[in-house]
Amino acid sequence: MSNIGSYEKRIRNFSWDTAGEILNWKEGELLNIGDICSDRICRMGKGEKPALIWEGFGDRSSTYTFNDLKAYSNGFARFLTEQGIEPGDRVCIFMDKIPSLYFSFLGILKMGGIAQPLFSAFGDESLEVRLAGAGTKAILTTGKHVRKVRKIRDRLPQLKKVIVVEGNPDKLKEGEIFFDVEEAPRIDEFEVYRSGPETPSVLHFTSGTTGQPKGALHVHNSIWGQALTTSWVLDLRDDDVYWCTADPGWVTGTSYGIIGPWSLGATQCVLDSGFTSNRWYKFIQDNRITVWYSAPTAIRALMKDGDEVVGSYDLSSLRHLASVGEPLNPEAVIWSGEVFGGLRFHDTFWQTETGAMMISNYPGMEIKPGSMGKPFPGIEAAVLDLATHEPIEEPGKVGLIAFRPGWPSMFRQYWKKPDIYRSKFVGAAEDAMPEDLRQDRNLWYVSGDRASIDADGYFWFVGRDDDVINTGGHLVGPFEIESALVEHEAIAEAAAVGKPDEVNMEVVKAFVTLKPGYEPSDELELDIMNFIRKRLSPLAMPQEIEYRDKLPKTRSGKIVRRYLKAIEWGEDVGDLSTLSDE
Repeated sequence: MSNIGSYEKRIRNFSWDTAGEILNWKEGELLNIGDICSDRICRMGKGEKPALIWEGFGDRSSTYTFNDLKAYSNGFARFLTEQGIEPGDRVCIFMDKIPSLYFSFLGILKMGGIAQPLFSAFGDESLEVRLAGAGTKAILTTGKHVRKVRKIRDRLPQLKKVIVVEGNPDKLKEGEIFFDVEEAPRIDEFEVYRSGPETPSVLHFTSGTTGQPKGALHVHNSIWGQALTTSWVLDLRDDDVYWCTADPGWVTGTSYGIIGPWSLGATQCVLDSGFTSNRWYKFIQDNRITVWYSAPTAIRALMKDGDEVVGSYDLSSLRHLASVGEPLNPEAVIWSGEVFGGLRFHDTFWQTETGAMMISNYPGMEIKPGSMGKPFPGIEAAVLDLATHEPIEEPGKVGLIAFRPGWPSMFRQYWKKPDIYRSKFVGAAEDAMPEDLRQDRNLWYVSGDRASIDADGYFWFVGRDDDVINTGGHLVGPFEIESALVEHEAIAEAAAVGKPDEVNMEVVKAFVTLKPGYEPSDELELDIMNFIRKRLSPLAMPQEIEYRDKLPKTRSGKIVRRYLKAIEWGEDVGDLSTLSDE
């Protein structure tokens, strides 16, 4: 019997208080995610249970108990406090998936700070935009990545502390501090900050269509949604060995790669040694992983490598599979059932802004391959008419995916961007405050994605409602790419769109016009690609560049991405009456 049991019964009798029951949390107890995910597990007598099984490059591996997790997160909390970091300060985590990433995340929350995890492959420009936007006070990084911080530090007056947690301390520059939590004195006791339900906890940046990335702010109360969905959707139990493949630089890697599993006291595995099918299957086999949460991009890559590879490993420990990040195509669902002993991947839908799963396929429920599933109990979801913004009753008609506000893990604001936050709510008053919007059950939060609902209540994803590019399950904003492209010495104008890709769903394609004196060439194309990769990230790097004499624009001079994207996807270009003839 799965944890969720009967989906219909859960809907009828639903209460978010069930999360407290699952966590054995009582009213008046400390509500701090860092404490709930480590110290509380130890207080329950599970301190010697493995919390983290980690493997990295070069056959490096380590296993840490919940007692270790408690002590090392305490170590980071104490150290940050001694460095003058105060509750509410933003502390960036900028490192690969090493153990210190996970310890420091909980440590920041324990001392009252706001954890700001960033993808370690970001280039210096992407890093600067996000640190400046958040007013980040301190950054935790490694010797491998600190050079990116050095390039931008003099432009970040609010960044007071650069802390290197791994590498050679003799190679640090002036103003940098070295701290190896495992070599430092063990801190078994720390007075955890007494956060409340609305105390800020995590700041995740998400891409935008026409502006710089936005910081979605979450609070400690989010743990109710993250714990309950981990239990009911991922079906995580006390004796499971769990693997979430996501990097904590993205929201999946924190909500379900840290908070959800550890709040339930589960053992989780982390692999930080790149992707190959053989490496992944061996990791599952050697660690006897039972629950696996991954991304369609990875699943399609596994499919591409063939069924024979799967048969070379003993994967009989697996009992539940789930996916996230982008729509899981029907072929992948069917394939997984054929090669993993009848186990099918259960697709899930949610966003950085929602903080936890919103629409899912549940254990024990019939899976319709290609469907997102049904709303999580306690979530009121609909598709809204594109023109009227009223809920659509007709099965199969496409509209905007929307949710009634009020779920625990809902983001509380875009950092210092109240107008953009307000724009996400249909029917919001022009002067409405963020705290009013998230509690108003007469409004709809609009996700930015389109879908339809069939006669059985299953949601079917159609696509983004904006120009944001979903590559490998990660959203990349075209504006940020275009801004970097025009900084290249050869480029006059640029537009970036998503192009269909068999494995990654979409990849970035750039359309550019060149300045006088420059001509298209293979060398120039490679130089432009590397320029973006270093400035932003490998995800933002164009996989194709098309040179044009001019870009399609409106009469007011705005580049029309939808026209370029429609051509790439073989779709109707729509109304072109606003295009300039020049």
